[in-house]
Amino acid sequence: MKYDHLVVGAGLYGSILAYRAHKAGKKVLVIEKRPHVGGNLYCEEIEGIQVHKYGPHIFHTSNKEVWDFVNSLVPFNHFRYCPLAYYEGTLYHLPFNMNTFYELWGTKTPEEAKAKINEQRSEIKGEPKNLEEQAISLVGREVYEKLIKCYTEKQWGRDCKDLPPFIIQRLPVRYCYNNNYFNDCFQGIPIGGYNKIFDALLDGIEVRTSCNFFDNRAEYEGLADKIIYCGPIDEYFDFKYGYLEYRSLRFEEEVLDKDSFQGNIAVNYTDHAHPYTRIVEHKYFEFGTQPKTVITKEYSQEWKSGMEPYYPVNDERNSAVYEKYKADADKLKNVMFCGRLAEYKYYDMHKIVELALAKEV
Repeated sequence: MKYDHLVVGAGLYGSILAYRAHKAGKKVLVIEKRPHVGGNLYCEEIEGIQVHKYGPHIFHTSNKEVWDFVNSLVPFNHFRYCPLAYYEGTLYHLPFNMNTFYELWGTKTPEEAKAKINEQRSEIKGEPKNLEEQAISLVGREVYEKLIKCYTEKQWGRDCKDLPPFIIQRLPVRYCYNNNYFNDCFQGIPIGGYNKIFDALLDGIEVRTSCNFFDNRAEYEGLADKIIYCGPIDEYFDFKYGYLEYRSLRFEEEVLDKDSFQGNIAVNYTDHAHPYTRIVEHKYFEFGTQPKTVITKEYSQEWKSGMEPYYPVNDERNSAVYEKYKADADKLKNVMFCGRLAEYKYYDMHKIVELALAKEV
């Protein structure tokens, strides 16, 4: 059977493009190498709780068109992401705001907090040469030591002095008592979990899961006039310029026989005593009152071939390799490279929706 479009990857980008092509009357086939659709947004119901299997995802945007589109698929709730940080036995509010500064120094006014931070920032002279100097120049030594240093080193597997400053060039610092992590007008979680989005997007479209494009590449390429490719760009070109590097994640999930474990959606562990970067308690995404709770400990790790790639390492070497692949990709007229892996770029969900709605299909 011949198709107008073959979509490789049933994550958010690929699924929206498949949805739009289908609405336009095109014949679409979606293939996905995982046993489920939804990409990293996939949820599994455990003890009546929607568990985010690939880490927490909070939808936030200030683009009304994007918000209206996702809500046309499934209604969203009013969830707000207000994580905490745990450092050597003490909890601090995130993102950095007046609550955090009060917990650190007992400062009660913005003027007092600014004076404290400015005093500590002054130790950095000239242009910051690495992530450590960049962070201190933005928020001072104490916030860096307690709430940034260890967490970042666990995330990247490298000393902050060996990381480039651009990774942390913009740190949210608020001189008000506001724990809402995001500033966007519209925020929330789809009621009943993210799977409902994909049920709506892929309704009426032929989808094949547990199908790896590269296992039968010639056959799949012959099935459609146009390919929407959402997989790793280096794999598409047989790694001819070398592998692109990523950071990966490992998750340890536990079902606990209690109604609450930590009383909050997420606690970031910013000390080296805890090997994981954070613990997520999933019931708080939908204000759950279930008798049990499900938590996930999240560990950052170096990516190796065969592992799930999460965060592109956009350093000089990887960026140069990606540009070679992109030059080859730009020459292909019947293949569209879309999304985090195909563009070697980290995207927030709202940006993916915005781009997918603007693409010509």
